[in-house]
Amino acid sequence: MPISLDRLPTWDATANILHVIIETPRGGRAKFTFDPKLEAFVLTKALLFGLSYPYDWGFIPSTKAADGDPLDAIVFHEATTYPGTVLKCRLLGVLEVSQTEKGKTLRNDRVIATPAENPRYKSLREFTSALRKELEEFFSATHTSDGVKLRFIGWKSPRTAWRLINEAKLPKTD
Repeated sequence: MPISLDRLPTWDATANILHVIIETPRGGRAKFTFDPKLEAFVLTKALLFGLSYPYDWGFIPSTKAADGDPLDAIVFHEATTYPGTVLKCRLLGVLEVSQTEKGKTLRNDRVIATPAENPRYKSLREFTSALRKELEEFFSATHTSDGVKLRFIGWKSPRTAWRLINEAKLPKTD
């Protein structure tokens, strides 16, 4: 029996590899989201004119974040992918984010990863302050039209990201 993408293993613990399911490939202007009921990717929204995803955007399977969705992840690499691609990644860290929508505030962190093979970055320390600022501005801009306000708490280590993932991991279902 096939398993839904959102229920794939979170990681390969033997190799310390994180799995990330791509929803929206880099360069895309259409934001896709995996719908577990349909077991398909659906169009969520089009980004504002002139805005596109700078890197692959997706989620970490078998997790549930504070917003009720799987944990978000952005993967830094140069390859071309498509929705549904499973990337085996190394964890770089996490951008901790507070999100306010319709008067309700919750955490909506972004896990930062790179492919395990041929990584573009080896550490968040390689991210310049300009790159960090540009990413924060991109994340804010993607919510300009829907009234969501983001507050960036900080860029944290892989250890903090692993703790976040472990806390969000869903119990195994056999």
